[in-house]
Amino acid sequence: MADITIQRVYDYRSEPAPSGAMFLVDRLWPRGISKEDMKDVSWVPDSAPSPNLRVWFGHRADRFKEFTDRYRSELDSHPEHAEQIVEAARSGSVTLLYAAKDPQVNHALVLKAWCEEELGE
Repeated sequence: MADITIQRVYDYRSEPAPSGAMFLVDRLWPRGISKEDMKDVSWVPDSAPSPNLRVWFGHRADRFKEFTDRYRSELDSHPEHAEQIVEAARSGSVTLLYAAKDPQVNHALVLKAWCEEELGE
């Protein structure tokens, strides 16, 4: 069984370091985070929602259901964009790092669920 967790990128250095592979799953590099501080993290911007979908969503809770459906459709159409994450999860634990403020309304939750389904979980 895969162990995929999500963590806000801004908490990454202040909380205990997760074990396993770590992936930054935002399309844009997070403000205030240096690439040097993230040298042990793989950045997979293509695993994030498309720019148009990201802008439309705007992290609005009232759009999260439709966003989820549309983002999952993007992932289904291009599973190769998250292949690196899925493959890492086949052999160990994975942490998805994201920058959104709301822990209940963000694309990392959708990506985590989609990856777990790809793994047959």
